[in-house]
Amino acid sequence: MWLKPEEVLLKNALKLWVQERSNQYFVLQRRRGYGEEGGGGLAGLLVGTLDAVLDSTSKVAPFRILHQTPDSQVYWSIACGSSREEITEHWDWLEHNVMKTLSVFDSNEDITSFVQGKIRGLIAEEGKGSFVKEDDPEKFREGLMKFEKCFGLPEQEKLVTYYSCSYWKGRVPCQGWLYLSTNFLSFYSFLLGAEIKLTISWDEISKLEKTSNVILTESIHVCSRGEDHYFSMFLHISETFLLMEQLANYAVRRLFDKETFENDLVLHDPLQITKRGLESRAHSEQFSAFFRLPKEETLKEVHECFLWVPFSHYNTHGKMCISENYICFASQDGSLCSVIIPLREVTGVDKTDPANRGVSISTKGKTAFRFTEVRDFEQLVAKLRMKCNATSSPQHIINTEVAASSASDSPKDFDAGPSKMGQRDNSKTVSTEALMTVYHPQDAENLDSKMLKEKMKEQSWNILFVERGHGVSMFRTKKTRDLVVRGIPEALRGELWLLFSGAVNDMASNPGYYTELVEKSLGTCTLATDEIERDLRRSLPEHPAFQSDTGISALRRVLTAYAYRNPQIGYCQAMNILTSVLLLYAKEEEAFWLLVAVCERMLPDYFNRRIIGALVDQAVFEELIRVHLPQLTDHMMDMTFFSSVSLSWFLTLFISVLPIESAVNVVDCFFYDGIKAILQLGLAVLEYNMEKLLTCKDDAEAVTVLNRFFDSVTNKDSPLPPAVQQGSNLSDTKSDHPKVDITDLIREANEVCVLVGR
Repeated sequence: MWLKPEEVLLKNALKLWVQERSNQYFVLQRRRGYGEEGGGGLAGLLVGTLDAVLDSTSKVAPFRILHQTPDSQVYWSIACGSSREEITEHWDWLEHNVMKTLSVFDSNEDITSFVQGKIRGLIAEEGKGSFVKEDDPEKFREGLMKFEKCFGLPEQEKLVTYYSCSYWKGRVPCQGWLYLSTNFLSFYSFLLGAEIKLTISWDEISKLEKTSNVILTESIHVCSRGEDHYFSMFLHISETFLLMEQLANYAVRRLFDKETFENDLVLHDPLQITKRGLESRAHSEQFSAFFRLPKEETLKEVHECFLWVPFSHYNTHGKMCISENYICFASQDGSLCSVIIPLREVTGVDKTDPANRGVSISTKGKTAFRFTEVRDFEQLVAKLRMKCNATSSPQHIINTEVAASSASDSPKDFDAGPSKMGQRDNSKTVSTEALMTVYHPQDAENLDSKMLKEKMKEQSWNILFVERGHGVSMFRTKKTRDLVVRGIPEALRGELWLLFSGAVNDMASNPGYYTELVEKSLGTCTLATDEIERDLRRSLPEHPAFQSDTGISALRRVLTAYAYRNPQIGYCQAMNILTSVLLLYAKEEEAFWLLVAVCERMLPDYFNRRIIGALVDQAVFEELIRVHLPQLTDHMMDMTFFSSVSLSWFLTLFISVLPIESAVNVVDCFFYDGIKAILQLGLAVLEYNMEKLLTCKDDAEAVTVLNRFFDSVTNKDSPLPPAVQQGSNLSDTKSDHPKVDITDLIREANEVCVLVGR
């Protein structure tokens, strides 16, 4: 634990302590005789006797850390530990967060003063716990009084929490307190007679990121009004950054999406915003986004454990996350293994292998998931049984070595229930077939080379289903992603889009919902329906499915139903293009839920009047171009060119610029990887055309280069007939451009080592 700094004279202390580690500013010591064979001789025996006769309030911890400065005989005790592990953790923190910083001070007095202030801040940080009002009213009130006195902000300004940290003024760190309130980021420091006071409105922050450099191992960088601010030496920097990020995001939402913000009962009332509430909300949002679950899901429990991976015959380490309706697992060991288990699919929860604290979860798909080293596993089993009304019985004991799904012979049986319910008494209104199966049925008897390749792809997926399960609870691994990159087979595309987007869960939770929406929305007349009617025949007009009333009517129903469901979005241009492609591969109800997943979860704030989400991601894209393609940045003086040219890429997932047979492969990757797939592909496109873009004299020439490139992208393995393939209809004037296969382009995009995500 950290100690309030007190003077220590080493001249007397050396008789009782043994030095184990030291550097220019710190010393780690062990109590003489502790951990030594034979007790450390006579001196160790005497020290041990002294420690033994002291009462509990006077006993000395066996390890400690002292602060020292060169040429000084006075040391300061700053930490102690009851075990080597505890004291080593403190030592490592000092080396990584403080050591490099001390070299910037000019005098030993300044160094000692800074270290003492830092340690006192850490003690206060540990002591305040979660620092929410209801946990420790006295300490929070004390912090609140300092906050109000220092900054003089309006009375209604709500303090959320505060942290001890250092603020860098030039090359010198100033130890103080960072206050996070509903509308402002504030910092106060008073050290050696110098006062520093800083107040930044959340909506004025243009950049917020975690960063590091030679002096600062890890810090938080805030840019406001063109001025950079750096904060470092947090006890829990990730926790602090998460809260700062949330408060900044809420400020932006308040500005640009006032209606949604005011409808949020918690965020609209500052008195309801607490540190604990923000943390819980952030973790739930991350949980839902990662596993593509409905936004209403709240993360309830997290258990570190191991999951048995039957097809690889090993246990992968990770975290089990539990919400109201789902049990999810994500590996933490680099194996990229994840599992989503809806409680509606669970048939049994059992305790297995008590020595290893095992939990077995059986599902309708005849699959049993075996978790081990689960803390409080008995209580967890009891909770899960109550959640899903599953009890242990002999039929639930399944061989966990085999995780092959035999729930269905048909690839779409997993969603048959909801679909049938949604189609009752309305078969004349709602289409029950994907348009591709109507307009391009596969001829099983006459297989050309492309169809043979397509069947081989299907076989690869069928093998994967046998090994890793089939349906919503399948194991998702690197192998799954590799198959997605190759392109999902036409026959499986709709089903797998539903799975990877999470739309299958929305549809299963809302049987009959789409049919009711169609009945309510048809015949309504609004601005959205007028815009929809205007754009219906502009949606993939070259495809036979949308040259007939069947396709046009299905498109009208889906778009009108969605506008009725979500009047805040209503209808936005680009939704018609995306929905057209969804209808080609998914049944009408499935296409509706895919559209819901895209607009409300995967690309939030994209499809509205301000397209804020798209603009934010374009800003991210511009930053990635600066980092990864600096030559292009130097050549294109105006970065807004990239925003204007790439807007359609983001809004339509490249559907509007690529031939349809190639664009669907991009949509495959999007539903699996999210917006990261679009950002990476955008970078790959620019990198592929780098040389030509560097010779362009103006924006118009650059646009022409990119358009010709997109026209040259082909899908050599596509089984679609030539009449439908846009890439096969290139004019002779464009035929001299070298062809680029979409699969190769996507592979190159994945090799661009960009770690981006929402």
